[in-house]
Amino acid sequence: MDELLYVIPANSEKEEILNTLKAHPEIKFVSLVGIDMAGNDTDEKIPMRIFLKDIDEFYAGTAVQTDGSSVVLTGIATLNNAKVDMPVDPSVNWFVDYNMENYDEETGKPIGTLRIPSFLIHEGKRVDSRAVLADTLAYVKKELLALFKAHPQISGIESVNGTDVTDIQFTSATELEFWVKTPLEDAAIEEMSASQVLQEQYWERTHGIVRTAMEQCLLVLDKYGFKVEMGHKEVGGLKAQIDESGRMTHVCEQLEIDWRFADALQAADNELFVRTIVREVFRGMGLEVNFKAKPMIGLAGNGEHTHIGMAAITKDGKLHNLFTADDQKKDFMSAIGYGSLMGLLKNYEVINPFVSATNDSLNRLKPGFEAPVCVVTSLGHTPEIPSRNRTILAGLIRDLSNPYATRFELRACNPYTNTYLVLAAIYSACLDGVKACATHTTAECLAEISKDAGEEGFYLEKDRAYRSEDDVFEDYTEEERTRLFGAPPATVWENMQNFENYPAKLAVITAGGALRDQIIEAFRAGALTRWKTELIARIIPENRDIVRAAKEAKADFVTDLDSYNWNKINGIRSYLAKDSIDEKSLFTLLINALNEGDYATASGLQVEMYDKVEELKSLYDSYVKNMI
Repeated sequence: MDELLYVIPANSEKEEILNTLKAHPEIKFVSLVGIDMAGNDTDEKIPMRIFLKDIDEFYAGTAVQTDGSSVVLTGIATLNNAKVDMPVDPSVNWFVDYNMENYDEETGKPIGTLRIPSFLIHEGKRVDSRAVLADTLAYVKKELLALFKAHPQISGIESVNGTDVTDIQFTSATELEFWVKTPLEDAAIEEMSASQVLQEQYWERTHGIVRTAMEQCLLVLDKYGFKVEMGHKEVGGLKAQIDESGRMTHVCEQLEIDWRFADALQAADNELFVRTIVREVFRGMGLEVNFKAKPMIGLAGNGEHTHIGMAAITKDGKLHNLFTADDQKKDFMSAIGYGSLMGLLKNYEVINPFVSATNDSLNRLKPGFEAPVCVVTSLGHTPEIPSRNRTILAGLIRDLSNPYATRFELRACNPYTNTYLVLAAIYSACLDGVKACATHTTAECLAEISKDAGEEGFYLEKDRAYRSEDDVFEDYTEEERTRLFGAPPATVWENMQNFENYPAKLAVITAGGALRDQIIEAFRAGALTRWKTELIARIIPENRDIVRAAKEAKADFVTDLDSYNWNKINGIRSYLAKDSIDEKSLFTLLINALNEGDYATASGLQVEMYDKVEELKSLYDSYVKNMI
């Protein structure tokens, strides 16, 4: 396996690529990886001989076209105008994906597919998520270089002048949380919930095939150069059982894998490929992997904390972390750091739609389970003691012994968040905040981000608070959280409405031209289509099954409490699912509202449905437990 080719490095010359591929005949196919507005990646099997012969056409985007109407480019690529060209992107790493179940007879090696990150071009314009991020970073870099020239003191680099900074680096890192289980086996939710509360699983030792699969993942990912930092158990799960043959059964555990940061575009590409490797390695061991944000209601969901960094390169070749304070024991951050974090928080209403675009993602973002629902940050009580407050949305990560470590951690993302669009929106918002702080000292910036709700500031909104060093869930009531930090969206519809409700903030993230109106509308329309379809075709049928499963229990001894509870349960069942001539059930009303395009009404009915279903489940659980 050490003889396999795993990576073709970024910016490799064409001739070098051709020679390398000819030396590895086990790589039989090429696949161009374009990312649509939902974060889905394309995958094809193009014979390697075609790529070797027509490599120039692949670079130019004329070798491969796809049907854009079959991916999420809503309103862009239509049935009568669907052709999308796919030029390759040579500026990032190209990974080889090996099929361990199909070996080449001549070489005795597994057959590989070279996955090449690409752009999607429709009518001469790039319309994919990768292009949005690449173009946004180019715009933010240009604006920052101009800002440093006009206000050299803001760079925080001693003795710098407007021409000393020659380049800007945008660094990011994600992590991957996932549930792994034995196929076709139901999870014992109540047992796992108790295990979670008792903290029996977090960083517990892995066993058997789970341990083997985790170790294989870490080893394989290192071969691709991801520089894995850690793999460990997460908070969710329960102990597996062993059958008579010594085989582990009833596996259901939550795991996490972390790897090294990279350039922002490369980091998003890396995350996509890591998911593929993890899924395939565990599948090869007979285990299912689930990356959904909230695969099981009532248990810990899968987060994907996203780290954001920014650095400058000066003429002397030195790298400077732009977020780090000159004196880390005196200041939490530089003025650029304060500005970037304030830009993220102030404009989060139009970043959040990209972070949480599905029903599943919003199921995770509810109070409890350390889910970050409030637009607030924590810096630490003093600069000498870095914060580790896990209840806030965006945290400041610092290491007093390492000035390069200063960065932000956005805690709301999940494994299916479109990282490309999230990073594009974040860096655009950061630029807005940096511009606001260009003429302010770090002391003034600290006062701004720490201001109380109702206090005027030079950038942040008057009626909001943006910093808390307390436990957001334990030390505030729900009313206080809403008043200080704003009300989080309850549905996909509410979240997408923020694009309309906050036009000034939308202008901030669209200023660079990459997240243009066409892209925003394509993303929004696609998200709402998936929201509507999933509700009608999946969520309501699943809830209808829950209603049907809540049946009256037959017992020799029934108390008045049993009768009372059953009557209440049956009333909720009828309210949710039973139509009459004069009245329609909640399910029917929701379906009708969705089909009629009355999304505001549907959004409210969805919230009510969730509340009623949870009430039904709780009541029925108590009812059944009282039967003997």
